[in-house]
Parts: sequence; C-alpha cells; structure tokens
Amino acid sequence: MKSSKMDRRTFIQATAFGALAAPMLNVRSAYSQGGAFNWKRFSGQSIEVSLTLSPRGDLLRKHEREFTELTGIKVGSEIVPEQQHRQQAVIQFNSGNPQFDVITISWHVQKRLFGKSKWLVDMKPLLADASLTAPDYDFSDFTAGGLRWAVQGDGRMDTLPLNIDPWMIYWNKELFAAKGLAFPKTFEEIVMAAEKLTDKSAGQYGWVSRGLKNANVPVWTSFMLGHDMDPVNPKTIKLQTTTPEAIAAAEYYKKLNKEFAPPGTVGFNWNESQTSFSQGKIGMWLDGIGFAPPLEDPAKSRVVGKVGYGIMPAGPKARHSATFGDGIGVPVASKKKEAAYLYCQWATSKLMCARLLQSGGGSPCRGSAYSDKDVIAGLKLPREWLTCLQESTAIGRPGLPEISPVTEFRDVFGVGLTNMIGGADAKAELTKATEAFTPVLAKSEA
Repeated sequence: MKSSKMDRRTFIQATAFGALAAPMLNVRSAYSQGGAFNWKRFSGQSIEVSLTLSPRGDLLRKHEREFTELTGIKVGSEIVPEQQHRQQAVIQFNSGNPQFDVITISWHVQKRLFGKSKWLVDMKPLLADASLTAPDYDFSDFTAGGLRWAVQGDGRMDTLPLNIDPWMIYWNKELFAAKGLAFPKTFEEIVMAAEKLTDKSAGQYGWVSRGLKNANVPVWTSFMLGHDMDPVNPKTIKLQTTTPEAIAAAEYYKKLNKEFAPPGTVGFNWNESQTSFSQGKIGMWLDGIGFAPPLEDPAKSRVVGKVGYGIMPAGPKARHSATFGDGIGVPVASKKKEAAYLYCQWATSKLMCARLLQSGGGSPCRGSAYSDKDVIAGLKLPREWLTCLQESTAIGRPGLPEISPVTEFRDVFGVGLTNMIGGADAKAELTKATEAFTPVLAKSEA
C-alpha cells in the first residue's frame, strides 16, 4: 500500500506542476519516478516539436514547461495552422532532414501517406522497452478506436493516439426558442430550421460551416454519411462521388451555405465559423466537438450558457457522426528519438488526456479520462457537451477516405463545393471533380 505522505521528490514535482494542473487532477501520482524508469535519463537535451493549430496543440504548448521540469529536456515548439502544417510536413520529410523531433499529424489526412513513406518511427519497440516507457503508462487504457487509427496497414504503430474528434452541431438555444423550434432530428429538419432562423435584414443566419476550399469537404462528407455512403469505397478504393447519395449530400451543403449562411462563408474555415457563431447571430454550426471552449468563455463569446450541443441528426439512410483524429510521432530522421519519445509519452499520458477532456478541447483516446469521477467533476463545459461527445463517438464513422492523396482529394472537391455556394450545379461540379481526381487516385494505388 502506498504511503499517503508526500516525499521530497513528489513534493518538488507537485510544486512545479501544481499551478498548471486542473484542480481536480491528482498531479502527485501522475508520473512514476520509481523502479528502473528514469524520466531524467536524457536531461540536458533539446527537442523541437511541430504542432497543429488546434485546442490539442494549444494544450500541449501550455503545459510544455511541465515536461521540461519532469525530464530536464528543453522544448522548442512551433504551432502552425493545419493546412500550412500539412504542407510544411511533406516538404520537410521529402527533404530527408525535417527540422523537428516530434510532430502531430491528422490521421484522416496524413495517415496513409506517412505510412507508405515510413517517415515516422514504429512505436511498438519503444513501448516494449521498460527503460523508455514508464511502468504506469498503461497502454491497455487506450481505446480501440484510437488504436485503430494509430496502427498502419502493415502493423506498424507510427503514432501514439492523441485525440478523436467527432463532428456535431452547435446550436443557439436562445434563437431556437425565439422561433419555437426544437433541435432538428433529420437532415430535412436542419434545412427547415435554418430557413426559419434566417433573417438577413437583422444580420441573423440559420447556418454556418466551412466554405473554404479543402476545409469544406468534411461538411459535405458528413451529409454523405447520413446517406450511408463513403466518398471512396473502402474495399475497392473506387470513387463514389457521383452517386445519387453524393449528389444529394452536396445539395444539402449547397442550400445551407448558399441560402442560410452569412456573407463571406466561401472563405470560412473552422476558426471563422467559430467566431461567427460566438457573436450570437447564427442558429447552427456543424464542426468538431473540440472547438467548444471559447463559446463558453465570457471574454470571447456572446453565447455563454446559450449553446446546445447536438448529435448529428439522421440522414435518409443512416445516422453517423463524421470522425477525425490526431496522433503524435517521432521522425525516423530525428537524432533525438528517445527524448522525443518521452515527449510523446507525456503528451498522451493519463494526466494530459484528462486535461484535454476537462478543457473541452477534444476527445482523448484513453478510457480512464471518461471513467474518473474527479476528471468529470472538473469538466469546464456543460455535461451536455460530454453526453454529445460520447453519443457522437458511438455512431462515429471516418469523415474522409483513408487514401494517400487526401489533401488532393480535398483540394479538388473543395473547389467544386465552393463553386456550389456561388450557385454552380452540384451534379456538374461533382462530375468534373471526379473526372479530375480519378487518375490521381489510380496512380496513388498503383
């Protein structure tokens, strides 16, 4: 039985970390220092970390001083908007000399490419090394969904699971109540509610979502999933983007963004959509559940206490939440692999996953975060958010195809979707995009 008294080492650790920890978390026991494992083994080294701009990246950067206190390893981190981050990663890896030792990647965009290129270290041997993996890291705590994303087709695990992001609908309860509306149960009801909530003369709009090329594709595929259709058949790796279901999904996208969204939506990514919704003049916003915290921050939002967290309504054939995810890994080219691996281990520890859930910045891939009563008690968002997260995850389905040229897929079809907001015919745009992308997909699978 462990003593309840705090020894000197634990006291120093708790003092260094306490100010940064969520108040409901037991920081003292977060990182084991006993036995053969030594967190200070690589003290004095410096590593560079490349992070994607997101609530997950913000959380890691906020607490990186804690990692240095724990290990003695200095961290230089850069946080880059997601599209630029993906482009920079490919350029640096292709150069053979990436300027970072740790990188976060978007599984839904980069997994297949990184797997085929073998740019990242296989984590399995590191996990099996007792001198590098803390005895209380508890690998069995990772969820099956997170591990499915992290493991490549050849069995290598080139990232550790960081986050799974289900999509849902943020809705303004005050605006809905003023019109006597309930949260929609179907796609058709989404359109009906958006129409009733739109009053352009008052600057009020029923809908907002991503309209920016590339970023907008998951909005369309979210509606495809409700038609029980993936954009690429996962078995045959053939495009299904001109099917009646794909066209119907595009029509939903077009109508909502053309008729009921604010001006300038063709240039909106998640951050512009988030800002727009936070001003209190938008009825619904479809996006990832990890973008909630600023909406409940009085310094940033006019909708504090008015936000509803709605599970994606049912489509004509199915009800799914489009899911996306993030992993964290170490480049094969890094000369500080062991120190970098310690960072990845810290980033995906029980403590950091608990903080991620408490902050509302995403859906961590550890079961313990959801079963710990202290973690739930310290949740900084309404319980409705957590319920939505759990129920959305239960009906989750990948929102993008697992193919190498996902970025090209998003670029090509993103142009067509943007054109639809301007009034272009949905079927014609999908046909054009399908013809342009077919040879790209075929080449990638050759």
